[in-house]
Amino acid sequence: MDPRPALSIDRLIAELNALAQISAAERPVVTRIVFSEADLRARAYVKGLCREAGLSVHEDAIGNTFARWSGTDPDLAPIGTGSHIDAIPNAGLYDGCVGVLGGLEAIRVLQQLGFKPRRSIELVIFTAEEPTRFGIGCLGSRMMAGALSPAQAFALRDREDQGLDELRSQAGFTGTLASVVLPSGRFHQFIELHIEQGPILELEGIDVGLVTHIAAPASMRIVIEGEGGHAGGKLMPGRKDALAAAAEVILALEAAAKLTGAIDTVGTVGVCEVFPGAVNSIPSRVRLETDIRDIDDARRDAVIDKLKDTCREVAERRGVSIATEMVNADPPATGDPAILDAMEQSAKAAGKSFKRMVSRAYHDSLFVSRIAPVAMLFIPCRGGVSHRPDEYASPEWIGSGVHVLARTLATLAS
Repeated sequence: MDPRPALSIDRLIAELNALAQISAAERPVVTRIVFSEADLRARAYVKGLCREAGLSVHEDAIGNTFARWSGTDPDLAPIGTGSHIDAIPNAGLYDGCVGVLGGLEAIRVLQQLGFKPRRSIELVIFTAEEPTRFGIGCLGSRMMAGALSPAQAFALRDREDQGLDELRSQAGFTGTLASVVLPSGRFHQFIELHIEQGPILELEGIDVGLVTHIAAPASMRIVIEGEGGHAGGKLMPGRKDALAAAAEVILALEAAAKLTGAIDTVGTVGVCEVFPGAVNSIPSRVRLETDIRDIDDARRDAVIDKLKDTCREVAERRGVSIATEMVNADPPATGDPAILDAMEQSAKAAGKSFKRMVSRAYHDSLFVSRIAPVAMLFIPCRGGVSHRPDEYASPEWIGSGVHVLARTLATLAS
């Protein structure tokens, strides 16, 4: 079976561009926040394409969407593929969307070739992979895997103090939040096609990446309380400068991440809020938010422990108070060997170069891994750029990914 004659890359690129037009911002910017008007229009567009392909479509209580191509043995657990179509503000058109529309194109290719899957193949559009609205990423897949309880989900609110339950009801999604949870084995296997969001594949001239591990973030909130005062009147020996203490904490995180000796350990302080924020006032309060990631959770957690030790030492030495709060600490995921082997054989059959690699960004597959074997299939993106309007994946790169995905789905569904 050779998918090349049936693959319509022009159709797929046209659909990606049409989806990008559905945005709260003008091109080339793509902005689609979950449950917004743009998000609902985008969902309707993609669901229409799925129905045109003869797929049966249903949604759960949070808006996760399932489009099924029924197999010859409908009692078997399906093979899943898919990603997300929500987009952060000022984003591009490929993140997530390649996995959704590319997954649909892979199904259409197999249909056109007359392939009859034994297992059903189910395209999944996950709700709110991006954390924009509620401050938590992978909302739909977290709930699907039971990693976020209905009570925790019910408590989520956006910056306008609108609750998740209120917003999803306004968007037309009903049913209990508990009904979103899927049992282990609901999917036989799951594969997610995605742009790399890094530079490796393009730099090395490789067609596809076979993702062996997905790094998972741990997020810690750190609040430092010192003493404010006039920048001229408060002498240096008696100061309890919260920002000076924060600077030590920030540098300590950088050092701890580097000292593991592993390239896969990364630590970032992405938020630093200073109060009162006046040039002639000593900072009395600082709030930091950190992101610490690794494919090895023990190694990542050791960095967290070092950071907590630093906070205690700095607080005592500088006479400030430092409070730490773990926001989340998700376990990393490992790609399923059987899916990885199927992708490798598919890449060889398609004549595509490949590389086994790590995903340092996290994706919905991280949470699907709790209920099913998963792996991810990466394609290059220009310059490793993502989450920006100039995010770009060439038709050739996308075509290679869909070709390998189609062969892999055929293997897994047989």
